[in-house]
This record gives sequence, C-alpha cells and structure tokens, in this order.
Amino acid sequence: MRHVLLLLVLLVSSVAQAQLNIQITRGTDNPTRIAVVPFAAQGLSLSEDISQIVAKDLEFTGQFAAIPRTDMLSLPSREADVHYRDWAAIKSEYLVIGSVEQRGGRYYASYELFDVLAQKKVLARITVDGAENQLRDMAHHISNKVYETITGIRGIFTTKIIYVEAFKQGNKHRYRLMLADFDGARPQMLRDSPEPLLSPVWSPDGRRVAYVSFETTRPAIFIQEITTGRREQITNFRGLNGAPAWSPDGKKLAMALSKDGNPEIYVMDLASRQLSRMTNHFMIDHEPSWSTDGTGIYFTSDRGGRPQIYKVNVASLQVERVTFDGEYNARGRVSPDGDNLVTVHRNGGTYMIAALNLKTGRTRILTETDHDESPSIAPNGAMLMYATSSGGKGVLGAVSLDARTRVLLPSKQGDVREPAWSPFFD
Repeated sequence: MRHVLLLLVLLVSSVAQAQLNIQITRGTDNPTRIAVVPFAAQGLSLSEDISQIVAKDLEFTGQFAAIPRTDMLSLPSREADVHYRDWAAIKSEYLVIGSVEQRGGRYYASYELFDVLAQKKVLARITVDGAENQLRDMAHHISNKVYETITGIRGIFTTKIIYVEAFKQGNKHRYRLMLADFDGARPQMLRDSPEPLLSPVWSPDGRRVAYVSFETTRPAIFIQEITTGRREQITNFRGLNGAPAWSPDGKKLAMALSKDGNPEIYVMDLASRQLSRMTNHFMIDHEPSWSTDGTGIYFTSDRGGRPQIYKVNVASLQVERVTFDGEYNARGRVSPDGDNLVTVHRNGGTYMIAALNLKTGRTRILTETDHDESPSIAPNGAMLMYATSSGGKGVLGAVSLDARTRVLLPSKQGDVREPAWSPFFD
C-alpha cells in the first residue's frame, strides 16, 4: 500500500456564498464508461460522499460517463471481491473501488483502479488522508490520480478558480472577488466592494492575485495574498490602470496604462517598481498576456483599424500582428504548451471564444453562444473557463480545447464574470 499525505490547500477566512452549479451541456460522443463504487465506510457518517465527488469530477471533463449506482451489480471495496464479469455486463470500462477509515481524528481513504476490458488492476491501492473538512479535497486528489492514469493528462480537480460576483443589495451594487474549487464548490469571499472589481489573475505560484479595483478615485491595480488577505496597491497613475498580467517567473507585472495620454503596454518590475514601456502607438494597446517563455507579450490593439492580437518582443520591442481571421480578436491567452492562443473572437456580430493554433495558423471556434468573454485556460491546457450569459444572467462556462465538451456554471444569485483559473498547487 502506498500512502500519500494530502497537501493542505488554501485557507481563506470569509463567509460562505451560494456556490455555482454544474450543467454539462455537451460531452464527447463516446465517453469512457467508469464505475466509481460507493466507498465502504463502516460505522462512519461522512459529511461528503467521496465516490460521488470523484464521479462528478470525471464527468466534468466530458470524457467520462459514470455508471449509475442503481446499475451496479455488486459494491466491492476490496480487490478480492471484484468480479470483472459484473462490470463487463454493464459495459463499464474502468472500475474504482475504495474505503474510508477514521483513526485518531483523521480520515483515511484508500482506493484502487481496475481496467475492466483488460481485466487487470492499473492503479495499486493508494491512501490519502485528511481532516473531516478535507474530505472533498481527498476526493479531488483521487480524481486527479484516476484521470491521469487513464488519459495520461494531469488532472485539474485540486485547482481553484477566482471570479467576480456582482449583485444588487437594496439599491446599491456590490462586487465580490470570490475563490472556489474548480467546479464552483466551496466559494469563499476574498474581497467585498461597492465599486467594480475587474481582471483578477493568479500569480504563477498560486499565492497571490492581482486585480483592478475602482475603490479609489481612479482604477488601480492591487495585489492580494490569498491566504492572509493582505494587499497592496501597485499603481496609482493618472488615467487607465488596467489588465494586470504576471510574467511566468512572477517577478514582473505587465499592464495597460494611459498615464502618458494613450493606453500603452508597460511592464513593472515588482521588486524595484521600475516601469518599462513596451508599446508606443497612437491607437489603443490593451490586455497584455505573456508568452509561456516570458520573451514576448501578446496584447490587443486597434492599430490595424479593428481590435486584433499583436505580440511585442520584450527585449527588442519589435511588434508583429498575430491574428488575421475574424473582424475582432481580443484578450489573448496562450495555452500552457504555447501551441494555442485563445481569444474573444467576433465574426458576424457574435462574440465567441476561439483558439488559434500558433503553429498551423488555423482558428477553431470553441463556443456557440453570444457575448462570450474573459477566457482563462486550465493549467493542464485541456479546458478553459469563460464568462457568458444564460437566462439573462452572467454565468461561467467551461469548454475543452477540442470544443467537444461544454459546461455551464450558473450562480444562484447575481452575475458571475471574469474567471481566472489557478495554476497547479503541487
């Protein structure tokens, strides 16, 4: 038996909010069928259903279809009780079994993964442990291992998202910067303000978030520590202070400033606070985003007559145009492998999310709804989250980079917007 200590994830002191709900609107045509058997927990009354969370996590990707518990012919918790014919009969391709024990105030969840078609165990028994309030974290940890074992892709189930929640309280607007699990569960408030909050973005180490707040007399960029809430105002220049973007090493912050009269792209060294101007054009340059190697910055500019994505070399300051398909491309974000540039793309008056393959030059439309915006790519590059609307409300959506899976995460209250997907935490 291998024993894995579960890492503590982020702890934030705040009030709980209504969580987002998952609605899978499209999955792959032939998802992998997997049975996640209810974990045996003799004599325990658990606050979380670990096996159900694992099943939901896997289904979120659209690559898996979980076998309903009512269809299961047996409920094994040990390898000796697994009979492959029972699972082949209900066309399950994989099987997850496990159990939970409590010792000394901690909970220990042990699990195994079987390939039903090959009739063999593909993941030896592993144990994760944690306190009672970490049962959901333990389940996400199990999901990561199962997903990576089957697909070869690192799972994103222990990552987090940050988003802005906007709603009315009486006659006044309120804006809240929220932190939640990747699926919107366990939302916690990072910042509450009567003034708009915009453009949150995680630092590469996942410890801080940069965002724009209108709480002063002008838009200003703040950096806030996730765990302590301690924050610092980074900019207070005249005019626009917007669109912060961390460099890959976390030492610099690109931003759009109009302190000299016209919105341009600047880079601030966070240690010295020294500013370097990256662009110099009479049209608007905005929405910077770093290349994965940190040598270039993608940005939106209408210097060609309409908003398109350009890239400036940080060393030479040479600028090249990157997008040509569509009448509008903005808010570019590069996938972790550097192969794709995701943009807000308009063609025929509809704003959608699209991915430009930077090697082939081919643009692929990922969403079909109107007014999709603010794309943020998961750290494994398999999915992205974006803001859209549904039922007259602002909601979050998620789509796979191959456009085969789409998920909506509406909120029970107010509008949600500006999603930012965290890096991996371990």
